[in-house]
Amino acid sequence: MIRKTNFYLLILLFFVAACSSVPKNTKNSCAIFEDRYLWYKHTKKVEEKWGVPIYIQLAFVKKESGFDWLAKPERIKLFKVIPYKRKSSSFGYSQAIKGTWAQYKKETGNKYATRARFKDSVDFIGWYVSKTNKLLKIPKNDAYRQYLAYYKGWGDYKNYSKDKKAIIYAKSAKDIASTYRKQLTICRDKLNRKKYIIY
Repeated sequence: MIRKTNFYLLILLFFVAACSSVPKNTKNSCAIFEDRYLWYKHTKKVEEKWGVPIYIQLAFVKKESGFDWLAKPERIKLFKVIPYKRKSSSFGYSQAIKGTWAQYKKETGNKYATRARFKDSVDFIGWYVSKTNKLLKIPKNDAYRQYLAYYKGWGDYKNYSKDKKAIIYAKSAKDIASTYRKQLTICRDKLNRKKYIIY
């Protein structure tokens, strides 16, 4: 009985590791979905639910975490040597901070959502971009300004021009989104015709 339980645990761990590992080629949206077809289903659902393009969702995940489900900010070092606390509470695919993640769960009713799950992370991005559209009147397909609002936060967005790092990151997110958008025009019909999930 113990051996059987251990076997099932091993299979479960293997499955989780396979689903959570970083795709081989994160520079190509078609390659990402070739590796993780279920991710296409999740991003497509977010697009339909929140009106946020798939390429925007992917660009934010790429820029924030590099598709690493366990991504965290670097630790601050005391005296440039001793590891101290992290710069923020950002975590997971979307690098959402604890406070905003709690707000997302409360407003959407998705109380079991976790930042380490791709499905929940892209839904969070969809919710955030949609809310930015309502609060700041930024179009949902405007990768540059949407990312600025994502990086700075709704309250501090007005000060983005003073933050050179934010501007550089937003330009990068815009370029990534543009690349993903062009790539998706090539493979999206094929992805929509696919009926089975194969890893």
